[in-house]
Amino acid sequence: MSKTIMIVDDSASLRQVVGIALRNAGYDVLEGCDGKDALSKLKGQKVHLMISDVNMPNMDGISFVKAVKQNPSYKFTPIVMLTTETADGKKAEGQAAGAKAWVTKPFKPEQLLGVVQKLVLP
Repeated sequence: MSKTIMIVDDSASLRQVVGIALRNAGYDVLEGCDGKDALSKLKGQKVHLMISDVNMPNMDGISFVKAVKQNPSYKFTPIVMLTTETADGKKAEGQAAGAKAWVTKPFKPEQLLGVVQKLVLP
């Protein structure tokens, strides 16, 4: 059975690039255009990993991580932050909220897939 990964980013082109890399690696992909949109798509189905941007309209990535961690179905789902944000303060905030890894844009798809393979739930 294939594993499902959710991509949350307000950039459609970035969701497309990440989505193609993940689909080519055999994953199913769910997409959200911001934190609020992504939360509305989490209906209790199994999601093995989430990849989220930090700076988004409506609900930013850190708020999204906090909201996900409060949902019993997704409490243990690993979340990777994929962002242009390099400030240590933001990273600390992300980790405190429950993010498991921080990948900086621009990134190489192989680099992201490496992180995904390490963290994705069995």
